[in-house]
Amino acid sequence: MLQLETGTPFANCSGMSRRSALKVGTLGIGGLGLGDLFKLRASGAATKNDKSIILIWLDGGPSQLETYDPKPEAPSEYRGPFDAISTNVPGIFLSETLPQHAKHADKMVFIRSLHHGTGDHFAGGHWMLTGRFGSTTADLPQKYPSVGSYVSRVRGPNVPGMPAYVGLPAAQSIYLFPGYQGAAYLGAAYNPFDVDTESKYLHYSYNVKVGRPKCLDSLQSFEASRADSRRSLLQGLDQMDRAVDQKHVMETIDRHQQDALSMVLGGKARRAFNLDLEDPRLSAKYGDNPWGRYTLMSRRLVEAGCTFVTVDMPHWDDHSNIKVGHGGKLEAVDKAVGALMDDLIDRDLLDKTLVIVMGEFGRTPKINTGQPGIPIPGRDHWGDAISVMMAGGGLRGGTVVGQTNSRAEFPIERPLMPHDLLATIYEVMGIDTSLSFPDHSGRPIPILTEGTPIREIL
Repeated sequence: MLQLETGTPFANCSGMSRRSALKVGTLGIGGLGLGDLFKLRASGAATKNDKSIILIWLDGGPSQLETYDPKPEAPSEYRGPFDAISTNVPGIFLSETLPQHAKHADKMVFIRSLHHGTGDHFAGGHWMLTGRFGSTTADLPQKYPSVGSYVSRVRGPNVPGMPAYVGLPAAQSIYLFPGYQGAAYLGAAYNPFDVDTESKYLHYSYNVKVGRPKCLDSLQSFEASRADSRRSLLQGLDQMDRAVDQKHVMETIDRHQQDALSMVLGGKARRAFNLDLEDPRLSAKYGDNPWGRYTLMSRRLVEAGCTFVTVDMPHWDDHSNIKVGHGGKLEAVDKAVGALMDDLIDRDLLDKTLVIVMGEFGRTPKINTGQPGIPIPGRDHWGDAISVMMAGGGLRGGTVVGQTNSRAEFPIERPLMPHDLLATIYEVMGIDTSLSFPDHSGRPIPILTEGTPIREIL
């Protein structure tokens, strides 16, 4: 996907600068190699099913204790500021911050024993999103394709006329767009289609109106000037920004990418992206904030035929003030996820939609004394105990996988790695992880070289 970097830096806790980006979305709609898809299905590498994924990405690293692995009997400096609550499944307890999750626990899987051992944002993000160790703070470029890009490449869209892979508002990891949610050597055609590259990396409290995306207006007006001509397509893209030609990207526009533009410009996709068409009463259930609104949009997209949708919910790096910092965010996540579960159940979509909530790592079990300038207790980075929630997609709900010790420090039962999580996701989607694609040097690289699906939840 084309990316013209602009804007001012904004440092995160790893010293990485945040850059805003202008992306020419028409080059990354993705998942359109239909000839390849048919070959993959014929060889048995891709099972033809109509399942979709909604990944809710909690960028920055949510605490396991404040979410899916509370420890109410631990000492106060570990237990944290919130109590545990019972759920509709006897014996399963969650943080009191998640009452809507508790109502749907019988349809959810709580993985409590995931770990990768790193507190590096970039290493953790790359590992969780690709299933492989690769990028680090000292070596940022993405090394392997993301799970979303592989799903886009192998499965394509569930319904013609829809993009396969979408980022809401824009897929990212640790201030990088698309970051480790990108396609790497699979090519830009399998990057996520980002809906809003201007208002992105949004906190739930940001006062941003999320309705009909601006990109639809610009793309629709562009379609009018296109006049069904490939030549006018290239001319129109050139008019968007002549800097594109200087990057020699125009020559990469092949038939599939041009077809992708037509698909996103089609009426079905425009309607799916347009939240202004949604019932206001249903919208209110999700929450009148960016996280709630984009979660609602994700349901509209998978219902219309998108295969993989990422909802970006960032700002979880609460080194100070874990009570206020995590508390407000978790209320917004809980409301959005609860409404999504209700909505998918009401529309008979839950068995066909895999919902995943995760970030790049957990937080330190022992609460700190804050950070310079903010001496209010928080939690630091922790890669030895990570909690993930999965629901739908045909999984066996009401299940807890694994266990950490009494202080949520490390797994003591059923330890799992990111490649096991992703192997489970690929299993749900009917994708053979031994399938290989050439890297930049032409060497064939399997989707995964490690990882076993979590059979007890399949």
